[in-house]
Amino acid sequence: MKKRLKFRDDGTFIIVQFSDVEFADQFDYDTETPKYDSETRALMERIIEAEKPDLIVFAGDVIASNRAKDPIHSFRQAVDVAEQSHIPWAAVFGNHDSEGDVPRNMMHELQLQHDYCVAEPDPEGISGSGNFVVTVSGNSENTAAALYFMDSGDYSPISDRVSGYDWIHRDRIEWYVGKSLELRRHNENQPLPALAFFHIPLPEYNDVWDFHICYGHRYEDCCSSPRINSGLFAAMVELGDVMGTFVGHDHGNDFWGTLHGIRLCYGRSTRYVSYVDGVRHDLMPTGARVIRLKEGTRQFDTWIREKDGTVVAEQLEHQPEGRKVPNGIGKKDASTA
Repeated sequence: MKKRLKFRDDGTFIIVQFSDVEFADQFDYDTETPKYDSETRALMERIIEAEKPDLIVFAGDVIASNRAKDPIHSFRQAVDVAEQSHIPWAAVFGNHDSEGDVPRNMMHELQLQHDYCVAEPDPEGISGSGNFVVTVSGNSENTAAALYFMDSGDYSPISDRVSGYDWIHRDRIEWYVGKSLELRRHNENQPLPALAFFHIPLPEYNDVWDFHICYGHRYEDCCSSPRINSGLFAAMVELGDVMGTFVGHDHGNDFWGTLHGIRLCYGRSTRYVSYVDGVRHDLMPTGARVIRLKEGTRQFDTWIREKDGTVVAEQLEHQPEGRKVPNGIGKKDASTA
């Protein structure tokens, strides 16, 4: 029986987001691979001990499947830190999770076999793997919050016309809309406070960095979002339930910013942040993003916990610079965006 998620007696609910842990411990890819896996696990254990979360979220690229000799074993090793801690957890999948021999639908079925995993089976007839919603009960036993988990895919399915990464397809957005409206009907016709987790950032992550005040770093030249905007963000704005979205994917980004009332947040890469645009750098420590919900409010707190235990409560402010126009013509004024 799956563990029920519930706000604490003090009205809080703590989530730890581990991003891009990329376990691959069964393949001798290089001499650092076993070291990276053991160090990543030790980091996760320290953060779990410090934060004592109510839920752990693996925000995609749980394994590096193209480097893993046994992807299933690597996945079990990656999530074992949550299982051994007896803490509820769930995972969404990234592009690296499905580059090997094990398809992502099998990965999703695999997570459902674990005792402390709170993920749900995929809805019938919906594309992708790992689309589900879990709810958090309040102290009066009412449903007080919702957590959406969505499959952002891996690579463009029409690469002959559109290159780059995949996007959250329309049927998944329609599924989200249906679930949101269903939860609203059971909440006195008011939007239920919600968060959303997926791996690949939406195109709006570039918009919020370019034209709004953000907090944190964007060491990647731009956010590695899909070239197709399928409309998920618009649906979330219209429905008014999602307060924040949380992604991984870009190891050198950890910023957050607010766009049309929704906070678009990166995690902090948990395995490594060394490679940005294919070049190795020493940018910032690995770690995790922590999220604290408060029952009965439409807001949340978030901070970074780094590998040495440092808490980054206030990230560096970044003023909008506008978007660079191709061929170095200049910058677009934010007021015209």
